[in-house]
Amino acid sequence: MNQHSISQSLLSVALIFAESVITLVLRFDANLRQTVYPLAKNNTVVCIRTYLPHLQFYATFSSKGVLLDSDLPPSHQQADVIINTYTHQLLNAVVSNDILQINKITMRGADDKVAEVRLFLMQLGLVSLFQGIIRTVKGKKDDGDSKDKHPTELADYKARIEEQQQQINALSIRNRELEVSIKEQQNKLKMTLIALGVAVLIAIAALIAWLI
Repeated sequence: MNQHSISQSLLSVALIFAESVITLVLRFDANLRQTVYPLAKNNTVVCIRTYLPHLQFYATFSSKGVLLDSDLPPSHQQADVIINTYTHQLLNAVVSNDILQINKITMRGADDKVAEVRLFLMQLGLVSLFQGIIRTVKGKKDDGDSKDKHPTELADYKARIEEQQQQINALSIRNRELEVSIKEQQNKLKMTLIALGVAVLIAIAALIAWLI
């Protein structure tokens, strides 16, 4: 296997990894799904060209999600939007949702398409993934609480409030302690996954650059 074949194989692995991350983010982030809709409706294809190392691949927005491939889809003669940027700038934009980093990325294409792609990048990222998961879990918890509070149960709670006040206060204190602990664990998990994702992509990009 020559160096070109190895580079293509590594690029394919990186694209599969990135596609899986985007799919996961789309699953949990309703706002991101809304930004993808106009791009998917028109079957938009984006060509991404990066430097240091030099890579080129395509992102196709469709009803199946965002598909990443090293070749232009057969249904298109050319990409709708072309992105030219350094690899580290693209990684920073994707991971952090940093508007300043996203605005540094050069894009060519129709103004409306470019605006839609920039909006997509602003919503995309590991930060969005964790925010979406937290919102989903919190929503389920709120739904469960509302279902449990039937009128008869509420009446019973009111009748027993005085005798159970001390127990409720103790449980409230314990609950606050648990919430603080959960937030700390979520922050640690978020930073660990962000660092892991960046490290994997940088390692793959560095290896491709070395082989090239």
